[in-house]
Amino acid sequence: MKVFKIQENGINMVWKVADTGCVRLLHFSALPFDERTIVDEYEEQGFKLLELEAAGYDRPDERHGTKYIVTAPGYRMQYADHKDYRNETGRKLEITTQDQESGLQAVNHFQFFDGIAVVRCWCEVSNMGKETQTIQYVSTFNLNGVEKEGLLSRDEKIRIGVVHNSWQRELLLQEYTLPEVGLQNSQVNIPIRSSKAFELTNTGNWSTKHYLPMGYISNTETGSMLFWQIEHNGSWHSEISDLTNHLYLQISGPTDIHSHWHKELKPGESFTTVPAGVGAVTGDMGAMAKELTSYRRAIRRKNKDNEKLAVIFNDYMNCLWADPTTEKEFPLIDAAAKAGCEYFCIDAGWYADGFWWDEVGEWLPSNKRFPGGIKEVIDYIRSKGMIPGLWLELEVMGIKCPMVEKMPENAFFHRFGKRVYDRSRYQLDFRQPEVIAHANSVIDRLVNEYGVGYIKMDYNIEPGVGTEVDAESAGEGLLEHERAYLAWLDGIFKKYPDLIIENCSSGGLRMDYAMLSRYSIQSTSDQEDYRYYATIAANAPLGVAMEQAAVWSYPKSGADEEETIFNMVNALLLRVHQSGHLAEITDVQKELVKEALDFYKTIRDDIKTAYPYWPLGTSHYDDNWSALALNAGKKQYLSVWRRGGSDTQTIPLPQLKGRNVKVRCAYPQNRPVSYLWNEEAGTLSVKLETAPCARTFEIECTED
Repeated sequence: MKVFKIQENGINMVWKVADTGCVRLLHFSALPFDERTIVDEYEEQGFKLLELEAAGYDRPDERHGTKYIVTAPGYRMQYADHKDYRNETGRKLEITTQDQESGLQAVNHFQFFDGIAVVRCWCEVSNMGKETQTIQYVSTFNLNGVEKEGLLSRDEKIRIGVVHNSWQRELLLQEYTLPEVGLQNSQVNIPIRSSKAFELTNTGNWSTKHYLPMGYISNTETGSMLFWQIEHNGSWHSEISDLTNHLYLQISGPTDIHSHWHKELKPGESFTTVPAGVGAVTGDMGAMAKELTSYRRAIRRKNKDNEKLAVIFNDYMNCLWADPTTEKEFPLIDAAAKAGCEYFCIDAGWYADGFWWDEVGEWLPSNKRFPGGIKEVIDYIRSKGMIPGLWLELEVMGIKCPMVEKMPENAFFHRFGKRVYDRSRYQLDFRQPEVIAHANSVIDRLVNEYGVGYIKMDYNIEPGVGTEVDAESAGEGLLEHERAYLAWLDGIFKKYPDLIIENCSSGGLRMDYAMLSRYSIQSTSDQEDYRYYATIAANAPLGVAMEQAAVWSYPKSGADEEETIFNMVNALLLRVHQSGHLAEITDVQKELVKEALDFYKTIRDDIKTAYPYWPLGTSHYDDNWSALALNAGKKQYLSVWRRGGSDTQTIPLPQLKGRNVKVRCAYPQNRPVSYLWNEEAGTLSVKLETAPCARTFEIECTED
C-alpha cells in the first residue's frame, strides 16, 4: 500500500495504491485530508480514480441505474506507474493504470497552474491488447466523498450550484439541497445503494442549451467548495450520486447512454476525453469566481482583443433586425463613430435580397441591399476610424442554397441514411476536406477582399446526437466533428491572429471554454428587454471572463434618460456590445451613450485583470435589486440595478469594512442619485428614486 499526498495552489490531493493494485483518489479539497472520514475498506472501494466502461464485461456490485459506477473494466484497473513533474504551466501529475484482461491502459492527467486553485483534468485510454475494445464511457474526473468534511449530515450541509441556460434566459444560478434533487438520505445504518443520480448533461452541438457545463458543491458547515467546468463544445455529462455511503461527482464528455457515443479502439489506438477544470476553495462565490476567472484567462488563446477590449457596434439588436442596406447603414456608422465605437459589425441579412433563412451558405453580398457593393459600406466604416465586421453562420447550409448540390454527400450530417435537417438547414461536417476548403475560402474572401476585421460567428440549429458518416456511432461522429471544428479555428487564428471572431449561438447557447479558449468574445444573450438583460449581465462572470462577455446595450428612440442609462450600465463592467438606432435617438441620449463609452475606456484595463463578486448574491429576474462588483485592487467597480421595490438598498462590501474609501457615481455623473458609505459596517447605501434605474460606482481605497 502506498499513499501519495500533494499540496499545490491551495489544493490538497491524496491518492492511494491499495494492496490489490487499485488506485483510489481519496481526497481533492481546499481542506486537509482527515483519514477518519473514510472508516472502512467498503467505503474506500468507492474512491476509484477512474471509471471506464467497455462492452462485454460484467458490472458487479451496487445499483447502477444509468449511473457510471463500478464500471468494467474500470473496477479492475491496477496501478502501473505515475509521473510527478513540472512544466511551463505548473505541476503535472500523470497516473497510469491498466487491465490485463482487456489490454486497456489509462493515463489520468492532472495539470496544475501556478497560483490558481484549479486543475485541468483529462484521461487518455489506449488499447495495448490484441482485440478491439468498444469504449462506452470514460470519466474525465471522478471523486467520491465530496461531503465527508464536517460533522453534520450531508442533507443538512451540502448545496449543489447549477447554472441554468436557455435562449433569452441565460446564466441563471440556482442552488439546491440534496433532498431537492432527490438524493435525500433515507437509509439508516445500512450501505446506501440508490439508483438515482442528479444528472447535468447535454446532448448535441448547442453545448449550453440547458445548463452551463459547470457547477459547484458547497459545504455550508466547513465553508469549502468543489467546482468544475467541462471544456467541450458538444455532448457532455456530469452526475452526482451516492456510492459506498458517500457522495460522488463524476464528469465526462459524451456517453453511450446519454449521447449515443461509443468508440472502437483497435489494438494500438487511443482515445482522449474532453478536458475539465476542477477547483477547490474555502469561502464564498467570489472566491470560486476568482479562481475560475484566473483559470479561464490561463487556458485561452493569447490575443490582442482581450487586451484592448474594443467597443463593438452591431446593427442588429433593437436596430436593423437583420435588414441592412447601404441607406440604413451610413447614418448608423456616423452615429457609432461619434459615440466612440471602435468596431462596426453588419449583422445578418447582408448576403440576401429578401428572406434568407433557408438560402444561407454562399456568403456573397446582396447587390440589391448594397447597390454600390458591400465594399462601399466597409470602406466607409474604415473612413470613420472603425474596423468593419460581418455576420456569418458558417457551420450550416440552407436547404435552398445553390451550393448544396456542389458539395459531396458526406459534407453533411446523416442519420438513418438521410441528411439531418434542422430549421431548414443542413449541418456541415468539419471532418471533411471539402467543408474545410469552403470555410477557408469564405474567411479568406471576407478578410482579404472585403477588409473585414471582425466576424460574428452565429449558430442557430441543433442537429441532435451526431452523424453516422465515417463513425462507429453518431455520438463519435459528433465528437470528431467538434474537435475538427476547433482545429479549423486554430488554423484560422494562426493565419489571422488579429481577427476577432465572436462566439454566438442564438445568443449564449454554446458558451463553453472549448470555444472560448479560441474565441476572444462571447455573445451572452439575444435578450431584447433591457430590464431582463440586467440579470444576464450581472451573472455573466459566472460563465465567462468579463473581458470576453459581450453584453448588448441598445437605447431606443423615444426612451427616457433612465432607460438609456440602464441600458448602458448593463454592459459597463463587461464587454460593450453597442446597438440601438443611435442615429435616431435624442441628443441627450447620445450624450449619455458617449459618456458611458468614454468612461468604459478609462476602466477597461482594470476589467481585464479584475475579479467578480456579487454583494447581493447572483441575480434573478424577479429581483428588485441586483448588483455586480469587480475587484481591481485599489479600485473596485459596482453596478447597481433597481427594477422595483424599495427605493433604497444597502449593499454589503465586507472586504472594505474599516477601510478609508472614496466612493463616486462614475456613470452617469450628473444625474440624481444618493449614496452613503458606512466604514464601520462596510456597507454602501444607495437610493434610486425611480424604477427601472441603474448606476455604476467607482470605489477607491485611499490607504495601502
